[in-house]
Amino acid sequence: MKKTIYSLVLSSFLFGSSCTSPQVKNQEIQLTNNSKIKLVDKPISIKRTQLTVIDSTAIHPIVISGTDTIASQVNASDNDTAWDELFFVMDFAPEETKTITIAWSKQLPKYPQRTSARFGKRASKDAPVKPKTHETMLANELPLSIGYQQYQTDGPSWENDKVGFRHYLDGRNAKDLFGKKTTAISPENVGISADGAVEDNYHTMEDWGRDILAVGNSLGLGGFGLIKDSTLMRLGVTVNDTVNNVEETKFKILHEGPVNTTLQYKYTNWNTANGIYDVKETTSIWLGMYGYQNTVTINGLTGDENLVVGLVNIHNDMPLEVLKNNNKYVILLTHDKQSYDKEWWLGMAIILPKEKYLGYMEAPKTGNLSNSYLAILDIKDNEPVKYFAIAGWELSDEKFVDRNEFINYVLDMTDQLSVNIKITL
Repeated sequence: MKKTIYSLVLSSFLFGSSCTSPQVKNQEIQLTNNSKIKLVDKPISIKRTQLTVIDSTAIHPIVISGTDTIASQVNASDNDTAWDELFFVMDFAPEETKTITIAWSKQLPKYPQRTSARFGKRASKDAPVKPKTHETMLANELPLSIGYQQYQTDGPSWENDKVGFRHYLDGRNAKDLFGKKTTAISPENVGISADGAVEDNYHTMEDWGRDILAVGNSLGLGGFGLIKDSTLMRLGVTVNDTVNNVEETKFKILHEGPVNTTLQYKYTNWNTANGIYDVKETTSIWLGMYGYQNTVTINGLTGDENLVVGLVNIHNDMPLEVLKNNNKYVILLTHDKQSYDKEWWLGMAIILPKEKYLGYMEAPKTGNLSNSYLAILDIKDNEPVKYFAIAGWELSDEKFVDRNEFINYVLDMTDQLSVNIKITL
């Protein structure tokens, strides 16, 4: 896939080296951490409407802090062709205020690529995989229906400098986990053989890492469904089914850049025994965090359904931790040698909005939605629910061998996620 690849550039275009270039006025913005905690790689989103552009031909915003240029990108919202958000990450000391300068350039800035998405498809069983940025899948296009797996890595994957994930777009809609041993982005040919065919070559160890999670019929790490009248409803089906319960699944890479990558899924006419729903899911990852953010919005709810968010429980023999230390979030957390064949220490967690948290349950050991701890959340029709999924593998960082170290990481990350940076123009 051709990526929006950025590499670091500096001042020749930032400060207008050409004497014939129109003058571009810089804009100063104050960013304040009002909390008493240190923030690392804190995501910052500034709306385009907050920015002042003097020269309309200089269309690329540049973030400058002191003498440093901060890696950033512009993002467009759903169905927008023009960007509406400037996104970057910064570190803050407790109660620190930083002043940044927004300059403008006629050239596209380039920064190191530290987040990524990968998606590929083959048009037939004998055709090579080709990169794609979007897809529409109908209910009768499951692997058992068409006779082959059409998607590279069974669906899209996404990653940052810490960890990677993949989504089973082939009807299962669970979330899998790639453990990373390097901060570099993994190769584009993961999941593709030398002759371009779909190939499961990511369950063996490579220099970058490997798939480390057994998912089965669980929801994986951060997948979701519904529950109504004690009946669990899986969004999608299992690997053994030939027809999906979702009439149409649409996927696209919303944006892919140096510091942030976002994917979007739309599920039309999800048919269940209790109703028919439309679902929108947005998955976002930024650099520096061992996890991703997920946002789910469901249309067609009648008021007696609840959202369930999954934490796979196939190779975990240790107790589930339910942590409520934070004012905004509740954490469900496991830590064990719960990778494939119980070979490595792996901690996993889901961070959930406390105001919507109703408790948890264990899914059955068998069935089309099984082997998961399920957080139960209140959800209203057409109102988004946002949560986070976290994973710490011992080969990514040896501290994750220790259960307490993983718990401390998740607690600290949850505290950081709770902080809102004050933006003052």
